[in-house]
Amino acid sequence: MDKQSGEPKQWWQPAVNLFGQVTGLIVIPIVAALYGGRALDRKFQSEPVFFLGLTVLAILISTVAIVRISSRYMRDIEREARKKNQPYGSTGRDNPKHEQ
Repeated sequence: MDKQSGEPKQWWQPAVNLFGQVTGLIVIPIVAALYGGRALDRKFQSEPVFFLGLTVLAILISTVAIVRISSRYMRDIEREARKKNQPYGSTGRDNPKHEQ
């Protein structure tokens, strides 16, 4: 169920949401670093110091943010599985409470 609207969630919505967040965390910082680094290098005549430095910083920031978001989604998936009394990744067949 969607918390805000009360409508049932489609199976693909969490994956699309995660994809959008991760894509944004890769594209936005790196593109900003590339343009910003290039502009700062032109202004201070320091080719390619700012360009490379900001690009490396953007990659590090993106990596940390992606790990945090992925960890949060994994915790959410595990929490939902516990609510259903199924271990993460289980089909329920190996669950003793599962009746056939």
